[in-house]
Amino acid sequence: MAELVYRPVIGAARTMFKALDLKIDTQGSEHIPKTGGAVLVSNHISYLDFIFTGLGALPQKRLVRFMAKESVFRHKISGPLMRGMKHIPVDRNQGEDAYAHALQSLRSGEIVGVFPEATISQSFTLKSFKSGAARLAQEAGVPLIPMALWGTQRIWTKGRPRNFSRSHIPITIRVGEPLEAPTDQYAGAITRRLRERVQELLEAAQRAYPVRPKDASDTWWVPAHLGGTAPTPAEVRELG
Repeated sequence: MAELVYRPVIGAARTMFKALDLKIDTQGSEHIPKTGGAVLVSNHISYLDFIFTGLGALPQKRLVRFMAKESVFRHKISGPLMRGMKHIPVDRNQGEDAYAHALQSLRSGEIVGVFPEATISQSFTLKSFKSGAARLAQEAGVPLIPMALWGTQRIWTKGRPRNFSRSHIPITIRVGEPLEAPTDQYAGAITRRLRERVQELLEAAQRAYPVRPKDASDTWWVPAHLGGTAPTPAEVRELG
């Protein structure tokens, strides 16, 4: 079926990134299967993560169908685009519908994108993972593909103003080797291994990141355990 919406959106995103002069460094895209279903799993630190996660699959000419909260599909601008790109709406009160939709997509050979932390991490560290990605991979008989993003929080994240200026921000994308999800294993154990893989990739992306904060006022995007002033996970929990 022709992608009448997805490919033009990709073109528009690439044009915007070129205008912003973003320095996008992607490694590991060869781990994305060229055919067949897979669950692509990434950390979540920015409102734009779905775009950059999708870019990680493009070298293999794959389009990712993301699971996203249902309210995005009701928006007058984003809604038609999300539906046109065949993304999957998630109503938290009726999660079984989204699960069934994602399962059908996987079985038909699609790549489904999942952010198992469910919400943006304001500490920019990994939160706990929900087990839905592992369960989907088990039931569909497809691999899990771990991924990590770094730098996207500097463009647009929760609690911070958007930075759509020509800021030359580097974006680091790391894709890991597939992780199998056997049906004879507990989904929780697979989820723990998956989180460990994403953590390893995140640390690799952070080590490879080519810039450091310019001064003390620019440390907000760096996690506290790396010497930055982002709130710790405990502080985020206290804020509610």
